Amino acid sequence: MVSTRIFAGLAALLLVPLASCSTGPSEEDVATSFLTAVAAGDAAGAAAQTDNPEQARQAVEAVRRAMSPEAVHATVRDVAEDQQGTPTAKFDMSWDFGAGKVWNYPGELKLAEGEQGWKVRWAPSVLHPQLQAGQSLAFREQRPDPAPVRDRDGVEVMRPEQLVTVSLSPQEAGDVPKVAGSLANALSAIEPAITQQSIMDGVGRTPPGQPYPVVTLRQGDYEQVKGQIYELPGVRFPAQTRLVAAERGYGSQVLAGVARKSDEQVAANAGWRVVVVDAAGNEAAELHRVAERPVEPIAVTLGDRTQRAAEQAVDQIPQASMLVALQPSTGEVLAVAQNSAADAQGPVALSGQYPPGSTFKTVTATAGLEAGKVDVGTQVDCPAKKTFDGRVLPNDKEFDLGRVPLHTAFARSCNTTFAQLAVDLPAQALTDSAHQLGLGVDFEMPGATTITGKVPPADTAVQRAENGIGQGTVLASPFGMALVTASIANGRMPVPSLIRGAQTKADATPQPPSPQSLDQLRQMMREVVTAGTATALAGSGEVRGKTGTAQFGDGTHSHGWFVGYRDDVAFAVLVTDAGSSGPAVEAARRFLSAS
Repeated sequence: MVSTRIFAGLAALLLVPLASCSTGPSEEDVATSFLTAVAAGDAAGAAAQTDNPEQARQAVEAVRRAMSPEAVHATVRDVAEDQQGTPTAKFDMSWDFGAGKVWNYPGELKLAEGEQGWKVRWAPSVLHPQLQAGQSLAFREQRPDPAPVRDRDGVEVMRPEQLVTVSLSPQEAGDVPKVAGSLANALSAIEPAITQQSIMDGVGRTPPGQPYPVVTLRQGDYEQVKGQIYELPGVRFPAQTRLVAAERGYGSQVLAGVARKSDEQVAANAGWRVVVVDAAGNEAAELHRVAERPVEPIAVTLGDRTQRAAEQAVDQIPQASMLVALQPSTGEVLAVAQNSAADAQGPVALSGQYPPGSTFKTVTATAGLEAGKVDVGTQVDCPAKKTFDGRVLPNDKEFDLGRVPLHTAFARSCNTTFAQLAVDLPAQALTDSAHQLGLGVDFEMPGATTITGKVPPADTAVQRAENGIGQGTVLASPFGMALVTASIANGRMPVPSLIRGAQTKADATPQPPSPQSLDQLRQMMREVVTAGTATALAGSGEVRGKTGTAQFGDGTHSHGWFVGYRDDVAFAVLVTDAGSSGPAVEAARRFLSAS
């Protein structure tokens, strides 16, 4: 939209003295007022300064609509009589379309004195010297095609494709509910979420006078429904070349951010033209051109094989499920997968906030090891349940291990042990250890919006106990827990990245836990797989990890987690409302067998 116009001032250098018997505004005043109104987008105000207000208003409105500048600037250079004795104002116009796109040109307008004083002699040429009757100016952006996106191994994961937006203009549709119903009948076969009501709701949210974009389709999908929707009144089909995933649904959430980054590059490299158009919109002349520049291709850190393995691991699960994989040595994002149930909730793998359950015992154990409270061999109590200031915390199915080494309590995921360990630590201890492993650090990662999680200090014994087992006030995303695991594997928090050559900004560079603490933690994570709660992964190589079951809502439902790493791949799996960690462990097994 047009911003407040900045009028650059008037320099009236009168080469020939002007005489007037009028006591109203001078020629200079009228020329200035007209150009000021044109620059501000005030068509009525500009028209009022002319001797043909209706034609002038229509012309100024048409030019402003077709040019859509961010700002316009005008400067009157001089006002003098021409050879015929007609007062003529010479001026400079500058149209600013944003992003450095500025068009300058000189112009002139003539003035005539009538009964109401001086007026601009209306002619289209007062807007631009080459404009004639029935013509207007128009801005045309020349966008370069986006370059394909390739993965870490050069595999093409996104390619340019023409997309068609199906838009509905209620002002032109007539019977809008009828048209919406016809659109829904045709489009629901491709996008089941589209209904007559969803279209009507979208129309209702759209500002008056603007079309509602119902859906954007790949060309092949558009061809399937074109025969059913092409003749519907008020329905239009603007097309644009955009990046799309190589396959439908592939990397649906993470690649959407990469596409937005590509759009920014395309916009920055766009060329543009200013043209003269006739009443039918046909180009009559080109007044200005800036050529577009080619767009540099984007390379992402994803691995096609790893991404496909992650998607296959979660796609068959009925509940919303996610898997995020990172490379510990570099922080590079290897895979972000969500099934369709999770996709309906948005990019939850990267930013969804869930209680991490017993996977958070990696943090609690780190805090205890760093404080010197325990080591892997310390004998700890693991009763079936334990009460903390009236709050009873049980083990899963109230198993009782008696007194065992810490590594056994960790491998078997003893809630009572780690709740007590957290209670014995200062209020800030879990917060600090989580931060050391990346949980609670904020990133500006080009191509994706992420939220790792939050671990607030716990002032009461009950809160520390609950937080110690990943409940209470602790929240994390699958991305956050993948980062925790990558930090354990790497020895310090790696800075995550998604687009090669684009730097991620972190709001902190935490000091890592000691190597001694991490070595003991890795030993305990290995025992989880060899003799603990994730023995289903015993045949999947040298896997280290931690299971987790996290209650949510009224406490009768729980999410299932598994976080772990093998070689230089760290990952986190979340299956929502799973009831146990079993489905997450099985998804991890499928992922590891295919990656």
